[in-house]
Amino acid sequence: MAVTGFSGLAAVALLAALGGCKEKAGDDPVALAKTALTITTADGATHRFTVEVAATEPQQQQGLMYRPPLSANAGMLFAPYPPDGGPPRAASFWMKNTPSPLDILFIRPDRTIATVAENTVPFSEAPVPSGEPVSAVLELGGGRAAELGIAAGDKVAWK
Repeated sequence: MAVTGFSGLAAVALLAALGGCKEKAGDDPVALAKTALTITTADGATHRFTVEVAATEPQQQQGLMYRPPLSANAGMLFAPYPPDGGPPRAASFWMKNTPSPLDILFIRPDRTIATVAENTVPFSEAPVPSGEPVSAVLELGGGRAAELGIAAGDKVAWK
């Protein structure tokens, strides 16, 4: 590697310093709790996932930003939503700093899916609205809902 204008030692120091810098907030992320989640579709098919639970406001603000793509049977559950445990409310998510497309499933208090926003655009700051008050939100890998036939009205269960 050739670095113009720096001594070899200065270049190594600069690279080491840059390697230690991170653009994202929360350099010391706290591991999120995981739980089993099941979606039962209208035709009776059952799909099981292991999801991280973003339960606090900071966890929900961070979401899946700066994270690698989700595996096929993984996701993130925002529950309760809102994190203060208040009554259900309309939700709006965005994809800022999220490098992979996601399916965002907005879940009613009765744990049925209100709407599915499929294949959201990575890094987009455009709002993705729930369309109605919700009490939880589930993010899956982009395209997964269509692949499994998951749609509005399907039932979601978790502990």
